Amino acid sequence: MSMAIQSICCIGAGYVGGPTMAVIADRCPHIQVTVVDLNAARIAAWNDPDLGGLPVYEPGLDAVVGRCRGRNLHFSTAVDAAIAQADMVFLSVNTPTKTRGIGAGQASDLRWIEASARQVAAAAQGHTIVVEKSTLPVRTAAVIKTILGAAEGETPSGRKSFAVLSNPEFLAEGTAISDLEAPDRVLIGGEEPAAIEALASIYQQWVPTERILRTNVWSSELSKLTANSFLAQRISSINSIAALCEATGADVREVARAIGADSRIGPKFLKAGPGFGGSCFQKDILNLVYLCRHYGLDDVAAYWESVVSLNSWQQHRISTKVVQNLFGTVTGKRIAVLGFAFKADTNDTRETPAIRICADLLEEGAQLAIFDPKVSTQQMALDLGQPPQHPPGGNALSGEGVWQVAPSPEAAVRGADAVLVLTEWQQFTTLDWPALAVLMRQPAWLFDARAICDAHGARAAGLKVWRVGEG
Repeated sequence: MSMAIQSICCIGAGYVGGPTMAVIADRCPHIQVTVVDLNAARIAAWNDPDLGGLPVYEPGLDAVVGRCRGRNLHFSTAVDAAIAQADMVFLSVNTPTKTRGIGAGQASDLRWIEASARQVAAAAQGHTIVVEKSTLPVRTAAVIKTILGAAEGETPSGRKSFAVLSNPEFLAEGTAISDLEAPDRVLIGGEEPAAIEALASIYQQWVPTERILRTNVWSSELSKLTANSFLAQRISSINSIAALCEATGADVREVARAIGADSRIGPKFLKAGPGFGGSCFQKDILNLVYLCRHYGLDDVAAYWESVVSLNSWQQHRISTKVVQNLFGTVTGKRIAVLGFAFKADTNDTRETPAIRICADLLEEGAQLAIFDPKVSTQQMALDLGQPPQHPPGGNALSGEGVWQVAPSPEAAVRGADAVLVLTEWQQFTTLDWPALAVLMRQPAWLFDARAICDAHGARAAGLKVWRVGEG
């Protein structure tokens, strides 16, 4: 017998918490869902998108939020009050890679998970199901259970108790809403059958029963890290073959089509490009590496670490291609960078390949004109570690690398020696190359790191073209 869930609280109003809770509220109108966050500006944006849009850009998200907000979907900074009213609390806070201390550069920073668990322990009332939604290293649930267990017992307002579940997200940014509305699977890890069934009953409102998988907590936590590591591994693998294709005269798209036709391999995640980015892939692989080393599995750790190393190598390889083909130097040369988000249909720039590639070109003295339809100037400045500025006056060959934001592809390419495509935005597939070519300084290049542009049209317009994986 599962307990009836009437009220949900989600701690964390970011890329996972906001969309996930919006879909739950949409599909379960009988449940009151409150998303809480200490960031008042973020909560204000969720409550009033007229302030500048929702804080998370996902196709279809605004419609889902619009249907539920004020009905059974609420956004608040009153964390303790929302926890106290909730039958179920989702922990959906950030778990970045540690930057210092033990495990720096690989282990997850769990300070916000621990802080959230302690806040739940203090504020919860009655029996509360606590659900790990953040991507966490294996056995984090044991830490959460220990913190919550210390708060269990009789209180002035009644008996307090907890159950802990793992329910990792498997969202792809840009398709998060469709991933939530029609998931491949929902994974629930736990030890208490009543708690597991309580969470399963929520998803069963719209997810077929056979797609709701039940495991123990540890398998659930490890499954998330493993899924992302396998997907990232495919990206690094196809990018390694892309480099070989360029050297031998093969075409990586033809190779990918051939191997993808094998039912044992399949066609997904076989698109060569500038490498993987986003909030999860690198973080989760490095977490896996750290765990393997912790348990003495050094050879396993080295294997997974090589996936990340090849990803970095691919990005440096692309920036090197640009420099080599522009007569060995980009000092003082204008390069139009089309796309800064790590993938299309998102404004997320966490670990985007554009950061490393643009940083390399700035180090070489390039003058970058960056256009992305969704990423803000402020975010680019934060990622690149320097503010935008126009090229230095007078001596264009001073060697100072600078960047600026362009309002359109046309503005970006004006006077440019090269166009560098880094994000697969749909609008870049239909660019008018004859019109763009006349705006550029000749001889001019198109470096298509996503292989999405009309290469024939660009060549016909007089541009030299490099496409990733094309020999």
